[in-house]
Amino acid sequence: MSDDLTGEWPLARRSALPAAFTWLREAFPRSRWDEASVPGSATHWLQMHAGFRQASRHMEKVAEAYRSGSIDLRDFHGRLLPTLSGFLQHLDGHHRIETTHYFPQFRAIEPRIAPGIDLLDRDHYAVHAQLERLAECGNALHRTVRAGNINAVDDAARMADALDTAASPLLRHLDDEEDIVIPLMALRG
Repeated sequence: MSDDLTGEWPLARRSALPAAFTWLREAFPRSRWDEASVPGSATHWLQMHAGFRQASRHMEKVAEAYRSGSIDLRDFHGRLLPTLSGFLQHLDGHHRIETTHYFPQFRAIEPRIAPGIDLLDRDHYAVHAQLERLAECGNALHRTVRAGNINAVDDAARMADALDTAASPLLRHLDDEEDIVIPLMALRG
């Protein structure tokens, strides 16, 4: 791999992975990912990511409903925080397992994907910063709503804004990770 692959490619500015990272996807494109030959581990990975996307969409819809006035502050709090809590916990755990268990194995199975795996590992730090912000905003919203504090409206607005900010990088990361990992699992077992 050439040195230009070790460059930044920051998550917040990426709209797709460069072709040099997706060469395995060319051999096993997304259109084939539902084939019976895809290993169960890859199917599980896709299901986990689908769950993160679903939770993200749910939280977006709740924030939109709050902003439009369709639901009040207490409904926003009640509908959002259980999903947010599970989302944060599961995504953090998922990333920890990837970084400590799967990514080292993938590097060993196919050393040529190491730059792509390194990029995904760096993405985890960017996503984690977003998760921390979501947790801070969620905790602040919860505290002020439970206390009946008038500042809860401000906390709700910050929560909705944090969801907006976090969504795009997270979804980009999920897509990019799948483009590197699923073909590797399908083609190399």
